[in-house]
Amino acid sequence: MTSARRPPWKTGKNQDTSKPHTTTTTMSNINNQLLRFTTAGSVDDGKSTLIGRLLYDSKSIFEDQLAAVEASSARKGFDYVDLSLLTDGLKSEREQGITIDVAYRYFATPKRKFIIADTPGHIQYTRNMVTGASTANLALILIDARKGLVEQTYRHSFIASLLKIPHIIVCVNKMDLVEYDQSVYDRIVAEYKAFSAKLEVSDIQFVPISALAGDNVVNRSEAMSWYQGATLLHMLESVHIESDHNHIDSRFPVQYVVRPQSKEHHDFRGYAGRVAGGIFRPGDDVTVLPSGFQSRVKAIHLGNELLEEAFAPMSVTLTLEDEIDISRGDIIAKPNNQPQAEQDVDLMLCWMNQRPVNLNAKLYIRHTSREVRGVLKEIQYKLDINSLHRLENIEQLVMNDIARVKIRTAQPLLIDSYRKNRITGSVILVDESTNETVAAGMIV
Repeated sequence: MTSARRPPWKTGKNQDTSKPHTTTTTMSNINNQLLRFTTAGSVDDGKSTLIGRLLYDSKSIFEDQLAAVEASSARKGFDYVDLSLLTDGLKSEREQGITIDVAYRYFATPKRKFIIADTPGHIQYTRNMVTGASTANLALILIDARKGLVEQTYRHSFIASLLKIPHIIVCVNKMDLVEYDQSVYDRIVAEYKAFSAKLEVSDIQFVPISALAGDNVVNRSEAMSWYQGATLLHMLESVHIESDHNHIDSRFPVQYVVRPQSKEHHDFRGYAGRVAGGIFRPGDDVTVLPSGFQSRVKAIHLGNELLEEAFAPMSVTLTLEDEIDISRGDIIAKPNNQPQAEQDVDLMLCWMNQRPVNLNAKLYIRHTSREVRGVLKEIQYKLDINSLHRLENIEQLVMNDIARVKIRTAQPLLIDSYRKNRITGSVILVDESTNETVAAGMIV
């Protein structure tokens, strides 16, 4: 098949069989379209209300949704519209007025599309916060202006740093309950800056808000004329995320081998997957791992288009100039820049299952599109999230524990450090007997 033919998985009796056109796709016009962010904070800091306010003031909810929330607020006896009901979807959440599960919401403005992960604030749901934050570009840390920094502020900020979330916006909420006092805001900002000096986050912004009243969320606050900075929505629309992905180290984990074996495309062999890092172009020399065979990129397919380049986080199909035995779980990389093949993997692990785990426990390890068996060989230390102190001589992990561990795998994994690449640097641990996801790990 020549590079100008229509991809075989798009053909059919009633489909257009015209030749695809070659498209130039730049990094700015893809990454600018979508921002994933997560909310974090203590119980009753107003996370769900803030998300509801963002949706409401940006006109991103339907009239029937608003009518349902207004009716529910009236039944509860509130004299205001409880916007948190837009995100608290579980019955137990609505009854208790808290967030338990991770609620994902989607909205868009003329400048950017957003995916919000509204995560719980309770200590026992730390695992849910890790899940929601694992793919985020940005974290909103909410602080109650009346209470200042509390235990969950430190906990969630540290987890955001641990997950290498590159941007944090600290929202000092409920300013209406402290009479919009600038000195309260300034004190909280100073305390957070002193604490965040220990974190590995380079971009931290601050904004005083009232999610309930709408101050500085989408619209500027008339009650806080002393604040001259941007509103929260403006920060979300303008934060620079183009450099968040690794566009240097080329990684392409193969998810599926496309072999239609039709009469028209009998010899077509493509490799479908999501670019995990770097940039691939037709003509690039590549190495297939773990086999080590080398070839050259023949073409890059995206639907019925041929691309001049592909980069993270695009999902594409590559074809190579040579017939090589490649299967799901293999990684296509550049010859002079390859991931490390390791069987002893050093991880920062968050244990998510209600059942504890002991040393020498056997687990499945899922890394990109590859799955291997493994054994928990060592627990080097457990972190006290509140003090950031290391607790040693640990032989068991319980739910929500975060620890540094070493796992021995049956076959080598092709890994990068999590700091270098959040996709090839992360793993999921699965229980052999129940097939439950029990832990998430970040490769050190």
